[in-house]
Amino acid sequence: MKLFEESMYRLIVETSTNLPGDVRRAVNRGRASEDAATRAGLALTTIAQNIEMAEQEVSPICQDTGMPTFIVHTPVGANQIEMKKAIYSAVIRATKDGKLRPNSVDSLTGANSGDNLGPGTPVIHFEQWEQDKVDVRLILKGGGCENKNIQYSLPAELEGLGKAGRDLDGIRKCIMHAVYQAQGQGCSAGFIGVGIGGDRTTGYELAKHQLFRHVEDVNPNEDLAKLEDYILENANKLGIGTMGFGGEVTLLGCKIGAMNRLPASFFVSVAYNCWAFRRQGVLVEPETGEIMDWLYEAGSEVQMNANSETAVSQAEDSGPSDSKSREVVLQTPISEGQIRSLRVGDVVVIQGEMHTGRDALHKYLMDHDAPIDLNGSVIYHCGPVMMQDEEGWHVKAAGPTTSIREEPYQGDILKKFGIRAVIGKGGMGPKTLQALQEHGGVYLNAIGGAAQYYARCIKKVNGVDFMEFGIPEAMWHLEVDGFAAIVTMDSHGNSLHADVSKDSAEKLAMFKEPVFS
Repeated sequence: MKLFEESMYRLIVETSTNLPGDVRRAVNRGRASEDAATRAGLALTTIAQNIEMAEQEVSPICQDTGMPTFIVHTPVGANQIEMKKAIYSAVIRATKDGKLRPNSVDSLTGANSGDNLGPGTPVIHFEQWEQDKVDVRLILKGGGCENKNIQYSLPAELEGLGKAGRDLDGIRKCIMHAVYQAQGQGCSAGFIGVGIGGDRTTGYELAKHQLFRHVEDVNPNEDLAKLEDYILENANKLGIGTMGFGGEVTLLGCKIGAMNRLPASFFVSVAYNCWAFRRQGVLVEPETGEIMDWLYEAGSEVQMNANSETAVSQAEDSGPSDSKSREVVLQTPISEGQIRSLRVGDVVVIQGEMHTGRDALHKYLMDHDAPIDLNGSVIYHCGPVMMQDEEGWHVKAAGPTTSIREEPYQGDILKKFGIRAVIGKGGMGPKTLQALQEHGGVYLNAIGGAAQYYARCIKKVNGVDFMEFGIPEAMWHLEVDGFAAIVTMDSHGNSLHADVSKDSAEKLAMFKEPVFS
């Protein structure tokens, strides 16, 4: 197995940087279903551009490379201990080379291991089988979509849908509710895997295993095949749309599996995956460790046909808000007057310096001073992939993270430090919206997962603070040029996210009545 470590490294790189063909076709189908001139349509165009850029640059499609999860089937007698060591070595190398972001964090201290190794990370599941080849599959599922996983215990009372019983209709309601509750926070348009039955642990495991199926396969169980088709068709009637901007495309794939359960338990577990559906697999020769075959179609064989122009900056309004959009260029630091002139739907193009900040920084700033003057500044909810050489730090991937995690802090920090703009994805809640009104601030929604698209806008790393938090949580000071995002919460009390949520809740209620007898 001399070549096994190299094979695992190649698997990691391919998974992180090149979406497979079946996923690309699903994104292309989504683009064909969406009005190209709407916010959602242009977000899909940006996504398509990002997919191509990541492949060309051999850089992460999304900066959040998730918790690497391997499922390994081995012949009887294979040395799983040595294989695990080889996978660890490949993960360390891929992290050092900027193909994986260091994502392994001590749950008690918050310390980042720096190499993606630690208790429980990466995740490796070994199973023996009677074939003479090694089958290794890898999924990189980011934290934004992982946080939108959900599990139901039937019977249950569901918002907008009423009672969900222990039958196919109850399962249907759970899945529809799972898509609704994700909104745009999981980087829709997404894919879902569903596990019916099992216990709380195996139900989630079954759900995640469904994500390894090919997007275009047909479920051998007739009832589940019908349910998959139903969910894919009707989830797209909720009007959530790509990034939660409103629109026709909310879901790109649905796969459902079932297992036996205890008489007293009936779990429906849903694993939500973003559009950056990064999973790949290889068949490995057990004697040498060499890759014999790739298990999913190569992404390079499916063209995205993305427009090379800046898609976000062409956006027009769609969904519940009908005011016309306009493009506004803002140079940092930004004044309150400039912010007060913005409305939901406007496209803002940032020039100058912005600062990254995630969970650790927001918690710190509640009780401490900032290391720099933040008056009139822009905070970017982003945990970038960074590389350092003799010339300094370089940004390898830098898309937005899910903003709602900062809701307990954001309003207070805006007012305390004079911050004028927050960039992230998925929107924020009423506390932040009130602070934007009182203080004169704005929330800008960038396209989730578009890590290469935004990395190209970052021209220089001016500095960094709080490296003790780890690379993703550190405060990076970035010089940007042409960084475009859409106003989705303004200083006048308007929130596109609240509007879309209300609209989709009304549409969800249409699916209350039984469908399957």
